[in-house]
Amino acid sequence: MAVTLISLRDLAEARFDDIIDVRSPSEFAADHLPGAVNLPVLDDEERARVGTIYKQISPFDARKLGAALISRNVAGHLEGPLADKPGGWRPLIYCWRGGQRSGSMATILSQIGWRAEIVHGGYKSWRGLVVRTLEADPPARVILLDGNTGSAKTELLHLLAVRGIQIIDLEGLANHRGSLFGNRGPQPSQRMFEGRLAQVLADLDPTRPVVIEAESSAIGQCQIPARLWKAMCGAARIEVQAPADERARYLARTYAELTAAPDRLAMTIDQLRPFHSAEHIAEWHIMAARSDYVSLAESLILAHYDPRYAKHRARSGISRQVVFTENLDAARLISAADRLTAEVLRA
Repeated sequence: MAVTLISLRDLAEARFDDIIDVRSPSEFAADHLPGAVNLPVLDDEERARVGTIYKQISPFDARKLGAALISRNVAGHLEGPLADKPGGWRPLIYCWRGGQRSGSMATILSQIGWRAEIVHGGYKSWRGLVVRTLEADPPARVILLDGNTGSAKTELLHLLAVRGIQIIDLEGLANHRGSLFGNRGPQPSQRMFEGRLAQVLADLDPTRPVVIEAESSAIGQCQIPARLWKAMCGAARIEVQAPADERARYLARTYAELTAAPDRLAMTIDQLRPFHSAEHIAEWHIMAARSDYVSLAESLILAHYDPRYAKHRARSGISRQVVFTENLDAARLISAADRLTAEVLRA
């Protein structure tokens, strides 16, 4: 039986025990349905081999080889990750278009007695829902949480969520802090980022505003979709302000994984060479070598980040409400989050 997904919420509401992506590992790595596990019926090499035979020899020979490989791989899954599944197990299976790969897996599992179903249209149908969601205006009114580098916006964003405010953590979805120094490791593909974002948008309550941290149009390598970016550019803003020295101390604490990797820190500083004098770059390298990370952060704030924020704000001309905090320790952030909550509700 095929399940037709009408909205992004249908997947969670269907309550399958497991979602199985039978595509090849590279297809799965590029993007997949939320919560899916990868049990490929053809690996990348096998898929390429079957495709070549299909084009260069004949569809019949390709299907024959494909059937043999799929049977062998499904047997491995039955003896491995599926060995302990109970009789009432209910999996949802999908491939690229909901065709032969998912159908083959579902047929075998159904013959065993499991209630296996496939996604009608496969991954492509899910991707179509994602695209339609992102091509529409955000369902809730957007409010931007603004503030200069080091003003604890991301931490405050999550404190707002604890207080019942709707948020979208774009940096969390993109696995990147949004600045040159903000790399956290491998980022999701653009498609995977869009899929994560679309699901968050689909779950929003349209009767309440949603708070998003002010970002540039790209977070690392992930591009913010055009409709959401347009909404962010025209949104009301609440700005967090804190002294530069306090922001520097906050950055030195929160970027500890970067300061613990001297070579990576030095390489990141070097990426600023097109924007600053050799003297500035040399000073920053000296501060890093001395482990004077607070001074390094404050110098970067004053010479690099704050001037760029000021230019952007001067161009946008958007008014904003200001929440000032003289300190960014835990107690003051809680107080700032309370005031931000009041501003969001008032807006």
